Amino acid sequence: MLSVLIALQALQVAILWLHDWLPLRPLNDVVEAQAQDSRGRLIRVTVIQSLPFTVGLVASIVFARTGHPSWVWSWLWISYAILFAGELRAWWWPYLVRPDPVRAARYRVMFGGTATFLPERNGMVPNALHTILHAATAATLIVLAMAHR
Repeated sequence: MLSVLIALQALQVAILWLHDWLPLRPLNDVVEAQAQDSRGRLIRVTVIQSLPFTVGLVASIVFARTGHPSWVWSWLWISYAILFAGELRAWWWPYLVRPDPVRAARYRVMFGGTATFLPERNGMVPNALHTILHAATAATLIVLAMAHR
C-alpha cells in the first residue's frame, strides 16, 4: 500500500511542478498557460502549489522502511485534503453545479487546445491532465485511509 501511495504522490508532484512548463501536447498548452500570467507569478504559483506535496513525497520515501511518524500522516492528510478541496472548487463545482463564466473563459483560453474526454458543461470541460491529477488526488486520499488506520 505504501508503494502505491508513493507512486500516486510522485505522479501528482510531477504534474504540479511541470504542467505549466514542460510541453506535453495534447495534455497541456504551456504557451497559453504562460501567456495568462507573468513569469514571476507563474514561478510563485508553481512553487507554492508544489512544495507541500514535494515535502510529503520526500518524507514518505524517507520513512517508507522505518514507518511514518504521525506528523507525516498529518501532513499528507491535510495537504491532500486541501488540494482535493481546491480541485473540487476550481473545476468540478463550476463544471457540475454552479457556472462560473469568468473561470470558464480563462480555462477555455488556457486549456481549450488540450485533450478532453468529458462533454462541455456550464461553458467548461476539465481537461485530461487535470482529470488525471484530480483522480490521483482522490485515490491518494483513499489509499491514505486504507494505509493509516
